[in-house]
Amino acid sequence: MLYAILAYHVEAEVMSWKPEEDAALMTNLLAVHDRLNAKKLLGPAARLGATAEARTLRGPGAGMVIDGPFAETKEQLLGLYVVNCDNADAALDVARDLRRVNPSAVYEIRPIRLYLPGEALPETAQEGGQG
Repeated sequence: MLYAILAYHVEAEVMSWKPEEDAALMTNLLAVHDRLNAKKLLGPAARLGATAEARTLRGPGAGMVIDGPFAETKEQLLGLYVVNCDNADAALDVARDLRRVNPSAVYEIRPIRLYLPGEALPETAQEGGQG
């Protein structure tokens, strides 16, 4: 089963890190990535760009573009992982491993219901490939 692990953090705190602090965290996170890769659990992972560069499209018709992400929260979504785990508990274990090296981050774990009309990955085929 595929799970998304969404990484939230207070963006101002992350942006305040010195380059060597950020590099040290990334080194630790890459060690977790290596362990997950060795177990063939890690799919795509991304560190998102600054929220100041984000845009939100919402509303009817052509929609309205709003600067930045629109969320009433202290933390912002700054990255994500896609992991292939047997169940939600295993995905939670992966998130705990990430949090051990990045303890001030918040991780949200969600099952992914892949929707490709007429196609399904083996991981989602047992659920009909639609969510």
